[in-house]
Amino acid sequence: MWEFLVDRIDQILFSSYQHFSLVVQSLILATVIAVGIAALVYRSKSLTGLANGFSAVGLTIPSFALIGILIAPFGFGVAPAVMVVTFFAALPILRNAVVGLTGIDRSLVESARGIGMGRFSTLLRVELPLAWPVILTGIRVSAQMVMGVAAITAYSLGPGLGGFIFSGLSRLGGANSLNSVVVGVVAVVILAIILDLLLLGLGRLTTPRGIRV
Repeated sequence: MWEFLVDRIDQILFSSYQHFSLVVQSLILATVIAVGIAALVYRSKSLTGLANGFSAVGLTIPSFALIGILIAPFGFGVAPAVMVVTFFAALPILRNAVVGLTGIDRSLVESARGIGMGRFSTLLRVELPLAWPVILTGIRVSAQMVMGVAAITAYSLGPGLGGFIFSGLSRLGGANSLNSVVVGVVAVVILAIILDLLLLGLGRLTTPRGIRV
């Protein structure tokens, strides 16, 4: 194992960077999409139920199957990897964003409207900051989940550590096959821990002191 690590350290580090970059960029895109949808639907009970239902059903779709479907129109490479990771990342964030926005005390919203704040200003300056801790929890859940999904996108020749895992599994029993799988899995776990710590720090920096738990 040690010799395997030393011989391939540059490749491991580069693949780790690609993996981390894929997850973070997809997570940012998913957050923008999910929060935007939540902001459009949270005032309507029927649309809220539809959004929650979609987020629940979406999680039942096998990531491997979705990657295979996207390969046909978009080919191999980064595009299907980003689409799959963003799709699965958006689902928990959407659910939490809806829950966070609908759970805000309406009297606070009415007070903001009463002092002359418009609907968009109230959303931006009152509702989203109050809902942010709940939204951030959804982002942290998504980050952990899509770290694994990003590894599966190696099936479509996407970037990241999944190449080590698939390479090892494809020649299981051969030289260094187990080492390749173990390195890929352990590196994914380490990246997941690092990202969660970064998100935890982000929460401390961006959550108003008065609503921290």
